[in-house]
Amino acid sequence: MDERAFHAWLVRALPSGSRGPLPLGDDAAALKLPRGSVAVVSTDALVEGTHFLRSSPPRLVGRAASAVSLSDLAAKGATPLAVFLAIVVPRDSPRAWAERLVLEAEAEAARFGAHVLGGDTKPGPTRTVVSTVVGAAPRSRLVGRTGARPGDALVTTGEVGRGGAAALALQGAGAPRQRAVTGLLRVRPRVREGVVLARYAHAMLDTSDGIAESARLLAAASRVRVVVVEGALPLAPVVRRIRSAARRRAAAFYGGDYELLAAVPPGRLGVATRAVRGVGGRLTRIGSIARGRGALLLTDRGPKPMPEAGWRPFPRRPR
Repeated sequence: MDERAFHAWLVRALPSGSRGPLPLGDDAAALKLPRGSVAVVSTDALVEGTHFLRSSPPRLVGRAASAVSLSDLAAKGATPLAVFLAIVVPRDSPRAWAERLVLEAEAEAARFGAHVLGGDTKPGPTRTVVSTVVGAAPRSRLVGRTGARPGDALVTTGEVGRGGAAALALQGAGAPRQRAVTGLLRVRPRVREGVVLARYAHAMLDTSDGIAESARLLAAASRVRVVVVEGALPLAPVVRRIRSAARRRAAAFYGGDYELLAAVPPGRLGVATRAVRGVGGRLTRIGSIARGRGALLLTDRGPKPMPEAGWRPFPRRPR
C-alpha cells in the first residue's frame, strides 16, 4: 500500500477527482449549500473485529461505511452532499482491498446524489474505516430528537429485527453464520423516507442501536413517555420465524436495523404515510407519545419497562 500511488488512483477512479471548487487531492473540499439550508454532519467508524470480520468482503464494508453515516442524515431529513473516508489498514494490507472499499462507498453515496470527496489513509494495526457525511437540510425542516409531544403517534419505517436476527445467527456456525456476517453489513439508509418524513415529524432518529434504545433516547431528549406496542412492531420475516419468544424479542430489540423512528402528529399521520409510500418506503404506527418520562413496552400482559436491550459498543462490565 503506497499512499501517494493510492491517492493518484483515487483522482482517476472517482467522479469527484476533477469536479468541484476544489478537486479531490487538495487539502480540503469545498461545498456549496442550497439557499436557506444548514449543513448536517455525521461521523461513524467501522472497526475490524467489532463491526466486520477480516473475511468480510471489502465491497460490503465500503457500502456499509457510507450507509451507516447516511442513515444519520436521513434521521434529520437531510439530503446528502458528500462522503469523506479515513481508512486505516495494516502495512501489508493489499491495495486492492482499499480500492474496492472506496469504489463501493462511492456507489452507495451516488445512489443518493452524493460523492466521496476526500479523506485520509494511515497504517495501523487493525482495519478501520471512518466515514464522515455532509448533507443539507432546510433550516425550517431540520428534525431533532427533542420535539416529540404528548399525543403524537410513534412510527417506524421498514422492518424491525433484521440486524438482531443476524447478530443472533453469529453465535452459531456454518452457512447461517456466514450469511449473518454479510447481513450485518447490508445497511439500508432511509434517506428518501427521511427527507419526506421531516415535513411532518416533530422528532426523529434512526434505530441503529435498536427500537428499545431509540425509544429511551427519544423519551429522554423530548422529556416525554414513549410507549411501544410490541404487537404492532413490523417484524422482519426472519424474526417471525424464530420460535422462542425470548430470542424473538432479543432479535427485535437488538439493533442494526437503521430504520427511522419518528413522532408524528396524529392529524398528519395519513399524509406522512402516503408520502413515505410515494418514495418506495413503508411507515407503521407502533405506539404513541404520552406525558411522563421513560419508555414503556405494551405487551399482551400489560405495560412493562422497556427491556435493557440494544447495541452497546462499550458493554457494561459486571461489578
